[in-house]
Amino acid sequence: MNRLVAVAEARVSYQTEPVPIGCPKLPIDLQLRSYQQQAIGNWFKNQGRGTLKMATGAGKTITALAIAHQLYQQIGLQVLIVVCPFRHLVAQWGRECEKFNLQPILACESIHKWQSKFSCQLARINTQQQKFLTVITTNETLTTPGFQSQLKYLPDRTLIIGDEVHNLGAKKRESSLPRNVGLRLALSATPERHYDEIGTQNILDYFGDILQPEFTLKDAIDCGALVHYLYYPILVELTADESDRYLKLTRAIGRKLLYNSHDRATSYDEFDTPDLTPLLMQRARLVGAAANKLVALKTLMQDRLQTSHTLFYCGDGSSDTSAHFDSAHCKPLSASSTQQLTAVTHLLGNELGYRVNTYTSATSLPDREQLRQQFESGALQGLVAIRCLDEGIDIPAIRHAVILASSTNPRQFIQRRGRILRPDVGKDRATLYDFVVLPPELDRDTLAIERNLLKKELLRLIEFADLADNAAAARTQLLTLQKRYGLLDI
Repeated sequence: MNRLVAVAEARVSYQTEPVPIGCPKLPIDLQLRSYQQQAIGNWFKNQGRGTLKMATGAGKTITALAIAHQLYQQIGLQVLIVVCPFRHLVAQWGRECEKFNLQPILACESIHKWQSKFSCQLARINTQQQKFLTVITTNETLTTPGFQSQLKYLPDRTLIIGDEVHNLGAKKRESSLPRNVGLRLALSATPERHYDEIGTQNILDYFGDILQPEFTLKDAIDCGALVHYLYYPILVELTADESDRYLKLTRAIGRKLLYNSHDRATSYDEFDTPDLTPLLMQRARLVGAAANKLVALKTLMQDRLQTSHTLFYCGDGSSDTSAHFDSAHCKPLSASSTQQLTAVTHLLGNELGYRVNTYTSATSLPDREQLRQQFESGALQGLVAIRCLDEGIDIPAIRHAVILASSTNPRQFIQRRGRILRPDVGKDRATLYDFVVLPPELDRDTLAIERNLLKKELLRLIEFADLADNAAAARTQLLTLQKRYGLLDI
């Protein structure tokens, strides 16, 4: 397969001759940014393999499709397979592919809707009756027998793209990736899997190492690929009852840590151990659903009732660790999972008269599209979301975001920030309100333990603050938290 890439030039050129419908063609109005051109060049130099670590909103999809176009021009690429985690991303990729003259098969629903198209068109490719085939599927569909049965018929000139590739590191998914495809491209702002070095290595072994230089959020803001933003941390105190439960859980966590590591310094570096995780999850749910968040939200929104294009991120209250440490896909939501979402929607819609609707994994694809259009037009002032807006969804109209709950997974806040900062007509800056729960006063024994975890959370908040246009004011807000726990050295 390397010989195929070797003849391709790492440059993007526009066709002068007509291109058949369904074959890659660059949009006439496309102007690739210099970092996108560089990413394309680096992938070709790496012999058709590699992982592009680019900030959310920096144009990874367009970069990937430009690579497919270049391969078509230079080596006659025949098949493009795109694998992404969610059904709404399949639809989103489909819209982008159509801009590149492609006619993709969307393989993410009933097998009866796509398998015969896939097999028939693949047969036509292999008998030279069809020039190009595009298939977009989900991680889950990729693993099914119906999809797997077609992979052995893929021709040499096939490119596979793994979008939001951190979700493909699990053993079952990684083993389902076709080994007979040599041209491989991975996309993610956060390809590293949280607390899963083996899964991360699985991804890099299959798709190829992260290509340099990485394109950070600061890079994206500096070059105009993402808009600037204002950041306002909102500090929230626990109630007396919540403080009591928090202290009890923290002491139990401390005892587990000391038991698990008698002869080394107490640390949260291995806090995903089976016996410790349930306690941490209980405490995370307690913090995520803190009652005073609703009080603070009402105070914030009472002065913002004329605003629009606001996204509200809620916690899911799930006891499932994957919801906090690796949201690989949108799972069915229980009544307990939607408790905060229901309360926030009631407060905003019923009490304050703010026009909102919910956006969750239970929302059908047609309804999601309708909500997106209503949100963009201003008919809806806000969307109240759980999980499914964390990765991949493209709603550039978002101008304000209220983050009511966050996990400790750095991927989540990186993805969320990128969602909010996508440029749009008339949008030159976004605003983020981040609700931060202040832990209660701790005794000497629990303070040392708590500082380690709190330090990780503060690093997230400080990163948010330092890249904001109001960095000095945002950092001043965080000083209260730093002073309280002796973390002024961060």
